[in-house]
Amino acid sequence: MPVLDRSRRSTTVLAVAAVVSALVATPAASAAPVGRVLGYVANNGGGVSVIDTADNSITRTVTDNAGSSPYTADVAFDGTRGYVTNLSDNTLSVIDAPTNSVDTRIPVGSKPAGVVVAPDGGFVYVTNYGDGTLSVVDVATLSVVKTVNVGPSPDGVAISPDGKTVYVANDVTGPTTLTVVDATTNTVTASVYTGSRPSSLAVSPDGSRLLVVNKNSEDVAVVDTASKSVLRIVTVNQVPYGVDITADGKRAYVTNSGSNTVSVLNLENVGNPNVSVVDGAPIPVGGRPIGLALTPDDGKVYVTNFTSGTVSVIDTATRAVTATIPVGEKPVGVAVHFVPAAATVLTGGSAKLAITLPSVLSVKSIDARLTEQHTGAPVVGETVVFRTVEGNPLCTAITDATGTARCDSASGLLVTVGVLLKGYTASFPGTNAYTSSVAHGTTTLL
Repeated sequence: MPVLDRSRRSTTVLAVAAVVSALVATPAASAAPVGRVLGYVANNGGGVSVIDTADNSITRTVTDNAGSSPYTADVAFDGTRGYVTNLSDNTLSVIDAPTNSVDTRIPVGSKPAGVVVAPDGGFVYVTNYGDGTLSVVDVATLSVVKTVNVGPSPDGVAISPDGKTVYVANDVTGPTTLTVVDATTNTVTASVYTGSRPSSLAVSPDGSRLLVVNKNSEDVAVVDTASKSVLRIVTVNQVPYGVDITADGKRAYVTNSGSNTVSVLNLENVGNPNVSVVDGAPIPVGGRPIGLALTPDDGKVYVTNFTSGTVSVIDTATRAVTATIPVGEKPVGVAVHFVPAAATVLTGGSAKLAITLPSVLSVKSIDARLTEQHTGAPVVGETVVFRTVEGNPLCTAITDATGTARCDSASGLLVTVGVLLKGYTASFPGTNAYTSSVAHGTTTLL
């Protein structure tokens, strides 16, 4: 079965720019971390591997006991939610992206394959390979509000930048291999032949072109979205699968699962029949590459290797694989997106003021607990700074397995008893993964 793999390139870049711009405009928050660019890898053997693209580390493996067969993934425009289809379970898992926790799962059609989120985040579209339908999920209610018949074996899915048109790849030999759906009415408006057994789709940032990857034809069809006609057929390599387009619309990357390579396309050459669209030799990657996704800055491509159980990271400037990341079993789809830091809650505890003659002061068992606001789960391994209410330093501690930071101040504090008995301030400065938070704790005489 083919696979969808795409990301809304221009929307992601604008989202990152908006957050950074807001921080720059507020001097008090200018030094605060803004979030991370994460990769979500759907492992068909189970679990979603979350990659921090800053260092290519696996930060978490998200598991859903009722969603044991992840297939493809997409992330909302603001990075707050991820959506993963579960092929064997007929469900769509909903992930809170900042905390990488499963919020819920939604029953959809038979053998859900592709998934794409509307640009405004209001709806999610899921292709159901087993029953030839498209499930329209309302994000507000997290329920299917419409089921559209889109023809046999629908797999890859993409949406126009304005959110008005949904494109579905039908994994058949013909005569209809591309179905066009009006997203305002949820009705089929056109059917087009693009090639044999298309697997995935990608829309150009300006919405004028659609790339359709055809497995059996071993080519990519470039479709004019206005006329619904094929502008050009570009031959790539053996059994192509996934595709993504750069934010400027000038380049596209295509996985070739039969030759273990990635092809680069120069989309500026599509209109000139005398010039090749294929740009250079294919890039070798791992075994049976399926999905791929670009980072928001187009600096790297993340490629899932189905038989290798890995992700290859390609530097787009050098076209070299710079890292190979072990993930789960049978990785298929991948989505890369900016994700904001998770909100935290810091809860102050209580401490004891010790007075040792002659008038030597110290504060014992100063503590606070750091948790995720969304899940209540403890935040482990982070630094909490404790001070008096007037800003005098007391001590610093690291949160333990329960999210608790605890320490004693040094003896001989040069602070009055009255100030110490007003309690203390606990502060967590924040990281790229978690927002900052502050709390007040109480102090009583030992």
